[in-house]
Amino acid sequence: MIVDLFAGPGGLDVGAARLGMEVTGIERDHAACETRRAAGLGTVEGDVREYGPADFPDATGLAGSPPCQPYSVGGKGRGRAALDTVLRLAGWLAERRDITPELVGFDDERTGLVLEPLRWTLDAMDSGRPFQTVVLEQVSTVLPVWEAFAEILRAEGYHVATGRLSAEEFGVPQTRVRAFLIASLTHEVQLPEPTHQRYRKGAPQGQGALGLLPWVSMAEAIGWGMTDRPALTVAVGTAAGGPDPSCVGGSGARATLYGERDAGRWIGCARIVPAEDLPAYRGGRRDTIRLSVQDAALLQTFPADHPWRGSRTKQFEQIGNAVPCLLAQHVFAAGFGLPLAAAALTQEAA
Repeated sequence: MIVDLFAGPGGLDVGAARLGMEVTGIERDHAACETRRAAGLGTVEGDVREYGPADFPDATGLAGSPPCQPYSVGGKGRGRAALDTVLRLAGWLAERRDITPELVGFDDERTGLVLEPLRWTLDAMDSGRPFQTVVLEQVSTVLPVWEAFAEILRAEGYHVATGRLSAEEFGVPQTRVRAFLIASLTHEVQLPEPTHQRYRKGAPQGQGALGLLPWVSMAEAIGWGMTDRPALTVAVGTAAGGPDPSCVGGSGARATLYGERDAGRWIGCARIVPAEDLPAYRGGRRDTIRLSVQDAALLQTFPADHPWRGSRTKQFEQIGNAVPCLLAQHVFAAGFGLPLAAAALTQEAA
């Protein structure tokens, strides 16, 4: 059984479940927990900081995708500004020092949550029941943290691989780059090898490295939209501001979408609506491009029938924060030493 920290609506867990793995996720957002329960995913509603390995004695694996907002280039950058402190505290954890007093010093309490997977892993090691496999995901700017974790875990006897993966190289219809860590006590590990071609601007779909499948376009995934490239990402809109939750990407991504539309590379553009019909829209453009909840979920390779719960904005928040399920499936297969063929699925097969 795998314990998934900061489990959200189940991006990592759906990927693991497709490989026959049992996962229990810890998540404190109520709407995300309702989505998980409706999808039949094991769920503990609560704060990761209030639990530990002793609460899950049957768990042999650990997964985690800590909140990315402090480290995202689209946010205020408080986590990135505190990176040196985070790395220092990781070293303290390796020395089994209590870092609790230091965590209250962060401007954004979410900054320190990136250290929780390391705390869990070391606590499990010290209890004599270590996790056999650890899989972690975050925005690409967190890679130095994963590399610091890797050095610590190698000293504890783990085989570790870290690096960045681009989602479209694994059949996900978006060019989302994320940092991953895979660790195993039982065997050498490496990040999964791409199964799909990398998107390159101006290069026709299907042209690229031999033996790789073509990248999947937005149009192929949801039946409308950009016909010659994947989506950039899925925005996380909130009631407090930020991108409209039904749009793809932030301001730069949205500009790309408008360029695709203006160049005539759109099909089924019924979801382009006047800005005056969107009170939360602040972009100043005459109109904006919108996605339905199901559209956005398909871009994250969730099942078409994944049972989203909560308000419309909360549903988009869940989707935008999730790890693409298909990418997660590849990473879990690599981490647990499963044959690559078990993970090499198109979105239709998934």
